[in-house]
Amino acid sequence: MKEIGGYFELEQLINKPYYRNMIELNTGRNALLYLVKARNIEMIYLPYYLCDSVSSVLDYNSIKYSFYNIDKNFIPIFEQDLLANEFLYIVNYYGQITNNIIKILKEKYKNIIVDNTQAFFQEPVESVDVIYSCRKFFGVSDGAYLSTNAILNEKLEEDKSSLRMIHILGRFEGLASGFYNEFKKNDESLKELPVKIMSRLTKNILGAIDYERVIETRNRNFQHLHAKLKHTNILNIKPTYGPFAYPYYCNNGIEIRKRLAEKKIYVPILWPNVLKKNSEDSVEYNYTANILPLPCDQRYDVEDMDIILKELKLICKMFI
Repeated sequence: MKEIGGYFELEQLINKPYYRNMIELNTGRNALLYLVKARNIEMIYLPYYLCDSVSSVLDYNSIKYSFYNIDKNFIPIFEQDLLANEFLYIVNYYGQITNNIIKILKEKYKNIIVDNTQAFFQEPVESVDVIYSCRKFFGVSDGAYLSTNAILNEKLEEDKSSLRMIHILGRFEGLASGFYNEFKKNDESLKELPVKIMSRLTKNILGAIDYERVIETRNRNFQHLHAKLKHTNILNIKPTYGPFAYPYYCNNGIEIRKRLAEKKIYVPILWPNVLKKNSEDSVEYNYTANILPLPCDQRYDVEDMDIILKELKLICKMFI
């Protein structure tokens, strides 16, 4: 029976999500699993330069996969022909793979899946399966969008997110360091979740975000960092729309991260598993170790970017 009366729940917020005509799911890795089931995929080729959460979900569901390398511009090095039930998984690193490039890759390989986890605001290419993760860009504990014409003929349960919100709410009122363990617990809890529909709580939050402000802030912060760092950045970076982070490649990246963390500037390693599985002279190893994804998101302003630049300059001088 419907409950009437009692204490209030979270208010129903405005309903203006950025994407309206996509499949709303609980996680990005489950968006991939949805595609595997809907398209009867039997084999997926993954880049070595990728979080092991993707291969883990394939392992858990007994899906075959193999790996390929990327070049210095993040483009797949892959020359074999794909069978009808084989797909190439392409990661849009830092939004550097434009839709024009994706169209070329689609023409070349036919069966592709594009991971826009780091390119939330990059619109999908028609007839290409595209995955978006929400928690990499916004203060939600889960959530993913899937752009596809493949329909999974299964009744999916709606997910629940309330118990995953401790680190999100905690950081809103406190410091990230105080809730880091809860953040890690949430990450672990997502690994073996079945495919579900996005929770009402996550949908409610995503519908109330000021996306224009988010995009404007990210663009401004990225451009400010780029203006100061492009001459020393080993990567040839193109500005993107509503960027994920500013990818700054410098030598001694692992040590520089540690020094930045001492100044409470947290720059993650994307992804540590790559360091264990690739040779030190590979593109994948060097990009994992030395690309610093500098935060430039909607929580910060130009003054914060100047703090990053100041500390980065001081620390980098130690390694010259």
